[in-house]
Amino acid sequence: MLNFVFISPHFPHTYWLFCDRLRRNGVNVLGIGDAGYEELSPELKGALTEYYRVSSLEDYDQVYRAVAFFGWKYGKIDWIESMNEYWLEQDARLRTDFHVTTGIQEDRISFIKEKSLMKEIYLKAGIPTAPQHRVSTREAALEFIRQVGYPVIVKPDVGVGATQTWKLESQGDLEDFYAHLPESPYVMEAFIEGEICSYDAITDASCEPLFESMTVWPPVMDIVNKDLDLMYYTCPEVPEKLRELGRKTVKAFGVDRRFVHLEFFRLTRDHQGLGQEGDFVALEVNMRPAGGYTPDMMNFAHSTDVYQIYADMVTLNARHQTEGPHRYCVYASKKDGHAYQHTHEEIMAKYGGMMMMQEEMPPMNWPQMGRYMYTARFDTYDEAQEFIHFVQG
Repeated sequence: MLNFVFISPHFPHTYWLFCDRLRRNGVNVLGIGDAGYEELSPELKGALTEYYRVSSLEDYDQVYRAVAFFGWKYGKIDWIESMNEYWLEQDARLRTDFHVTTGIQEDRISFIKEKSLMKEIYLKAGIPTAPQHRVSTREAALEFIRQVGYPVIVKPDVGVGATQTWKLESQGDLEDFYAHLPESPYVMEAFIEGEICSYDAITDASCEPLFESMTVWPPVMDIVNKDLDLMYYTCPEVPEKLRELGRKTVKAFGVDRRFVHLEFFRLTRDHQGLGQEGDFVALEVNMRPAGGYTPDMMNFAHSTDVYQIYADMVTLNARHQTEGPHRYCVYASKKDGHAYQHTHEEIMAKYGGMMMMQEEMPPMNWPQMGRYMYTARFDTYDEAQEFIHFVQG
């Protein structure tokens, strides 16, 4: 029987579904988290073989001892995963220390965490990507901008989402950035005009996809910095150009036996040296599922069960899942302090039959995800857009 250590299985709360499907496939699912056992959902409790509480997941020694205890009690540990960007480095260290080979090791983690190192792999593999400069001196930045022009994007070399990310549009913006230069390493990139599309996949031991999907995202930087409403949608199909680049990226990074979320720009105008309108350009890799309820949106869009596909990959290195109809699945949210034309009751009266999920989000997600979210499924793009306008108009 496989022993799968799941770090922080209670967050996000839908991750109990990964545990449940693994347990159905005969896996010992061993949870480690900082929440009290009484705080876990009944569904998660039922999916775990055992749960080990630590006072802090930040304390490596505590988490190490928890894994060691499971190893002593259940035998060799076969998998260690959190599916969470924040814990990927710790996951890799634990795998290395416990000789768990089903996942990224400590000596490779920097290439999936540091945006500057991601660029090296893109370039070696011939994958188009925006020019980048690792922020150092003001003079070096000016030389980079002379080459690519304004605007440019500055963001942490290691970071999640659009936190501490800015668009510099002028010399004044650049001077202000350097006047308040953060201590952590930053990168500067040429600004790309395009919409953000993700290639989401579950890969087998040969880096081949068992599942593929595409989601279209707004600029999360603007959502946070300008306090805008969030909307995004999962598409019925993956365009062939994105499919080819996504698979090439997976191979270039050597990503096997993982759920991955790879971000690309779909160009809205021609960019010299990168591609023509409609082409895809690599943005960054995330070696974990897309955030929030996006895995559930993939299920709704493709009439499938990505949690089961993942469990089948772990236990069989194969996929036994089939898919039904393919549709658009849309997320639209509301924020506090914004004026909206339609009430919750009006939204449910009009779209209740298409609604897949609707709930208040945890407070920590309000700046990005909104306070109240609606997720619905539609046959056509136009219907999906009408829904967004109705919720957020």
